[in-house]
Amino acid sequence: MGLDLQKFYQATNPSQVLQADSPEDQKYYIDFSEVRGGKIIEELRDNITFFSPDEPTCELFTGHIGCGKSTELLRLKAALEKAEFHVVYFESSQDLEMGDVDIGDIILALAEPSGSYIARRVTESIESLEKISLPQPRGFQRIIDGAVKVLQTEIDLSAEATLPGVGKISASSEGKFSVEAGLPDIGEVKASDDEGVSLVLGIGKITAKTKNSLELRKKLRDYLEPQTASILETINTELIEPTVEKLKQYGKKGLVVIVDNLDRVENIIKSGGRPQPEYLFVDRGENLRLLKCHVIYTMPLSLMFSNDYNRLTSRLAVDPKVLPMVPVRLRDGNECVLGMKNLRQMVLARAFPDLDSKQRLGLILEVFDTPETLDRLCQISGGHVRELLQLLRSLIMKERKLPLSREFLERVIRDKSNQMKLGVDDQE
Repeated sequence: MGLDLQKFYQATNPSQVLQADSPEDQKYYIDFSEVRGGKIIEELRDNITFFSPDEPTCELFTGHIGCGKSTELLRLKAALEKAEFHVVYFESSQDLEMGDVDIGDIILALAEPSGSYIARRVTESIESLEKISLPQPRGFQRIIDGAVKVLQTEIDLSAEATLPGVGKISASSEGKFSVEAGLPDIGEVKASDDEGVSLVLGIGKITAKTKNSLELRKKLRDYLEPQTASILETINTELIEPTVEKLKQYGKKGLVVIVDNLDRVENIIKSGGRPQPEYLFVDRGENLRLLKCHVIYTMPLSLMFSNDYNRLTSRLAVDPKVLPMVPVRLRDGNECVLGMKNLRQMVLARAFPDLDSKQRLGLILEVFDTPETLDRLCQISGGHVRELLQLLRSLIMKERKLPLSREFLERVIRDKSNQMKLGVDDQE
């Protein structure tokens, strides 16, 4: 049976992040660490599990958007969980307006990325553990109540929701909270709270109201900005510290929070005249490391070239880890043999995920008219893994049959080149 073109195309989705716990996804994974200059994820893991298991750490992780950071961070999450740490992983772009991130975007806004936004995700994750029961965070409840009053709008905190891994959570209009969960090896678990609305539900409702409203976000920022220090203290004393203590009682070694996609914050100018990345990571950077648990943030690559880089590393007391491109050529102009070898396997794995590397190489002519066409595709990508998948996907769509030809590849390259030239004016 020949190669299924439709299935091959679907496997080239550049937006798909390979899940470390998915056997199917791992068939597509290629380990580039040898050619990228080291095992960066292992370094991040060891910094937590070996060097500072009991002391809070803060790490920065960066690289070009699309170079594979999320895939590697999910592998880090799996490695840390194997080492008996509880890991909270989330994509900040799902909840934040990346073009306008600030310190007071309420119990969900990263505002100080270490602020209430992280608290929401930690709370959701902890509530999904059948053995962990935390006291009602009264200080947080006061912050929510104050935020609702500031918004001067009707936010209905009566709701019913289902959290992954937890079950059905509901809150009545009178503020009664309950949860019913079918949990592995435990069965049905019920809990109730007569003292207020669930923190998760309260934050979630405010999040929904503010994400798409600049006016509401501004009101919340004005309210939360003066309370930054007390909010961080509340997060640590009412959420993080009790959580870590409970986790250790049940055999866990600590709590790790991974904040992905913060490298995607837009490079807009904030009201103070500062670019948003510098504002968040440099001007407010000290707050990023104040959580009393292990935290890993992705950050914009542009900060590596910023005049404020030394201030960044000084305030966060850490050197960012960079995930490089995959080299296709050496500085002397010769081909990078190992880089090209791995990129070929990345392409062929999308076509033949169930075969080993040697078997895939024997089937190149089922996918491309010549091995040189595959090499041309890998070289023109510049070692950018997402760019490689995008070019391959465009080639499949344009030619619509196998084997893929050099002629159509050159058309795809010309189209991409013309698109890039549109942004270059005569003066440039």
